Amino acid sequence: MLFPDYRPRRMRQSDGLRRMIRETRLTVNDLILPLFVIDGKNVRNPIPSMPGHFQLSVDNFVKSAREAYELGIPAIIIFGIPGQKDALGTGAYADSGIVQTAVKAAKETLPELVVITDVCLCQYTDHGHCGIIEGDRIDNDATLDLLARTALSHAKAGADLIAPSDMMDGRVSEIREMLDENDFNRVGIMAYSAKYCSAYYGPFRSAADSAPKFGDRRTYQMDPANALEAIREVTMDVEEGADIIMVKPALAYLDIICRIREEIDLPLAAYNVSGEFSMIKAAEKVGWIDGPRVMLETLISIKRAGADMILTYFAMDAARELQR
Repeated sequence: MLFPDYRPRRMRQSDGLRRMIRETRLTVNDLILPLFVIDGKNVRNPIPSMPGHFQLSVDNFVKSAREAYELGIPAIIIFGIPGQKDALGTGAYADSGIVQTAVKAAKETLPELVVITDVCLCQYTDHGHCGIIEGDRIDNDATLDLLARTALSHAKAGADLIAPSDMMDGRVSEIREMLDENDFNRVGIMAYSAKYCSAYYGPFRSAADSAPKFGDRRTYQMDPANALEAIREVTMDVEEGADIIMVKPALAYLDIICRIREEIDLPLAAYNVSGEFSMIKAAEKVGWIDGPRVMLETLISIKRAGADMILTYFAMDAARELQR
């Protein structure tokens, strides 16, 4: 089809026409809101690098979860900030831990809200790594039991989905086995399958107090240069029992989202991470961009690449914009 026989502008002449031929649609049903929970009462600590987000005590966490639910957002994911840390991250799998307490409160108040829990040890260990330290390395296999115990404690508290983000080899099968053996086969697993060792996580690590105290996470998170490895990682998680697979971060890895969508038919999540959020907010603050328009364009690009759902700190902002 060539001009003048084909004139694509004909179908752009009005809002109605543009909506009729729109190929990618972003709705509130696509959004998952991350929330940070901390010990205490009536706590609402602003996160300076993430405008509009807070470290919340359980009472205020429930208020934010309710606000998200009333906006039509179907799910939240919880990140806990414990009062005490130790080498084994025992707060991660304590029955009275901060995440477990938050899950119970959310499900008691908002039973229809989908509650997802992040399963990792980095917020709970005094060294800030995602596994058990043996000498100068992370002991992959010794970490698996602690991750599975954490997942089980979250399931007992009422979580709908378990989301392991640690990137230890074999953790999905270990968690699936632990859940099934304890009669939680109804609880699903949203696996951080292709999680890259990214510089975009900076604001999150400040918010969750989860930065490693030494070294980095390159021995377990993926090299940003690799794409085929992502397919192998995802395939392994699928074979081990994942119900949803995830790519993290989203924007710098749209090609990975697209490739995985072509290869795998499971539901696909993408994490629009803290650095991606904070850069847009910072540019909006100084007047360099139209923040709401860039936000929606960003989220649509993630959907267009193939994601079925998006974990994003923009969730409530986007829900309000979509209502308009």
